Amino acid sequence: MRNPPADVIVAIATPPGRGGIGVVRLSGPNLSTWMRGVLARDRMEPRRAVHTGFLGSDGAVLDDGIALYFTAPRSYTGEEVLELHGHGGPAVLGSIVQRCVELGARLAEPGEFTRRAFLNDKLDLAQAEAVADLIDAGTAAAAKAAMRSLSGEFSREVRALVDALVQLRMYTEATLDFPEEDVEFIEAVKARDQVDALLARVGAILQRARQGQMLREGLQVVLIGQPNVGKSSLLNRLARDDVAIVTAIAGTTRDAVRQQIEIAGIALHVIDTAGVREFAAADEVERLGIARTWAAAATADCALVVVDDAVGITAGDQKILARLAADLRRIVVHNKIDVSAAPARVEAREGETHVYLSARTGEGIAQLESTILEVAGWQAMVPDQFLARERHVLALQAAQSQLSAAGPMLERSPPALELFAEELRLAQAALSAITGEFTSDDLLGEIFSRFCIGK
Repeated sequence: MRNPPADVIVAIATPPGRGGIGVVRLSGPNLSTWMRGVLARDRMEPRRAVHTGFLGSDGAVLDDGIALYFTAPRSYTGEEVLELHGHGGPAVLGSIVQRCVELGARLAEPGEFTRRAFLNDKLDLAQAEAVADLIDAGTAAAAKAAMRSLSGEFSREVRALVDALVQLRMYTEATLDFPEEDVEFIEAVKARDQVDALLARVGAILQRARQGQMLREGLQVVLIGQPNVGKSSLLNRLARDDVAIVTAIAGTTRDAVRQQIEIAGIALHVIDTAGVREFAAADEVERLGIARTWAAAATADCALVVVDDAVGITAGDQKILARLAADLRRIVVHNKIDVSAAPARVEAREGETHVYLSARTGEGIAQLESTILEVAGWQAMVPDQFLARERHVLALQAAQSQLSAAGPMLERSPPALELFAEELRLAQAALSAITGEFTSDDLLGEIFSRFCIGK
């Protein structure tokens, strides 16, 4: 247990606005004061829903609904929890919360219920983050992966790595502590082989974590190209809806048009941008639109550079390609094959991927969708996929780096066991930060502040 607060917190646990049902949640020690002061009944049995009235300070009934009481530690937070399920009107829910505050509760901060679950060892940090990820999941695939993380699959794999590291550290420390012994413990367990095996396991989890990060965050995809090459038509085709205005007039799109679509469970945040052409030929509004085009390209994960296949790749197209960041993944999309009569296809040439399609007819769109995921590094979802965050990826990379540095320490003459032991310790600390075993209060505050209030 990590010393959770000893006060009682209260919050509305359902989304803001009107609804058929609204839930007020309390958590903390000894909730008998609130049960006596709010409920129109003498006693509550744990884990049994009861129909009751919710009372104000004057004894008048504020609402009529269902109450649920959970004893510690058999609750979401590990503390006593009281849930009041009433009608979902903001006024009535606010009145119930106000009554709970009058009785001594304080308003919960964002994510404080889940933070208390973490502090009471009901969840580790990776599982707590999965709670927010499950709520925020934008696709069914992301929701399923978040549920796997919440169930502890990711944490179990990390803990297995930590356990293996602890074992190796134990033998290393034994060798350092008992140098007079005839048998060196570190040699007996073939330490270098174990380091290599750990590196392989960390690498495999890191690869899955990167996939999980992509599943959680999606991809930022920018459509960029000269005016009137069909960027807006392509956005409409990908979105299966007329989300952008399409005309034969060059420069119709003056500002970024954003649309989220889903491909194979991955959320794509697609941005249609103003056509890029020489400033001398553009008015002030168009210049601002072009500036926003390059700003969108600077933060994108992938760029779809749209060209008119009926014309071919022009000098203007080449300037756009040359201006994109060298490390930005890009696909050259040859649009209007319905005019050029070229077949729909995917080609790899000179280090670039070229996709031929028609945004007007839809021919080649499926090939583009699969190519986007391939270029982004997505692999077909495995049954045990989990969701991951950037900090998880960074922690795994840190552990990988420490283990890579540890191996050569054994090859020195004599072996640098003190340095080897320190690299193992740092690798263990990096992995333990994922589940929250070694985590600063500042990081906890940053993580839970992004949760919704009431969760």
